[in-house]
Amino acid sequence: MIIVKSTREIELMKKAGEVVAKVFEECGKLMKPGVSTYQINAKAEEVITSMGCTGPCKGYYDYPAMTCVSVNDTLIHGIPSHKIILREGDIVSLDVVANYQGYCADATRTFAIGIISERAQRLMEVTKQAFFNGIAQAKPGNHLGDIQSAIQKTVESNGYNVARDFTGHGIGKSMHEDPSIPNFGKEGSGPLLQKGMTLAIEPMVLEGRKDTRILGDGWTVKSRDGKLTCHYENTIVITENGREIITLTEEEKKLYV
Repeated sequence: MIIVKSTREIELMKKAGEVVAKVFEECGKLMKPGVSTYQINAKAEEVITSMGCTGPCKGYYDYPAMTCVSVNDTLIHGIPSHKIILREGDIVSLDVVANYQGYCADATRTFAIGIISERAQRLMEVTKQAFFNGIAQAKPGNHLGDIQSAIQKTVESNGYNVARDFTGHGIGKSMHEDPSIPNFGKEGSGPLLQKGMTLAIEPMVLEGRKDTRILGDGWTVKSRDGKLTCHYENTIVITENGREIITLTEEEKKLYV
């Protein structure tokens, strides 16, 4: 069942979204060679807790950290570690969920470490564009499949693949609610969108084949062929005439609002 949120609930989610955005602003300053993924997560935890939020990822099915920090061929769920040190040319996805007074917001950004290759830059650009092409279809009266189809077409027309085993999702009191939102689908399919729905839209893109593998830690998801991956996500609210993104940084608002 898709839960439609009240104005009050959406305001609380927006507060959580502001905290998620603040994490990106602060952790972005650490995205440089020589920094460990553990340090990035530590800064994220500091921001989340100092701003009156909790991090629902920590302890979720025994996941050990408040964020996922995924490097290069790690698509999602990279466990922060002292042993994973960022290097020049890496791309790093930081996935953050914050809970404010019982309501969640969820977003991911992929950061470039120093000077990156043209192929990595293009992958990042296409992944972000897939998100924005997807949410261009997010408005009352359209179907969820319209978002999914737009994402898939953007990714595949650029020679990449979307992950098949992992999806976006509804969000609210829980960080994972109905509906499941694959990054592929048919126009006109799925539930009708309506005002008050809150969704985490998150293209997860593979440079090579769509196949993935999960490491022995039970969490880390890598591309099976070892090629680059990218992840971009925001929490959106379906409004009367369209959608609102509630997890943008102040700089991003200047570009996208």
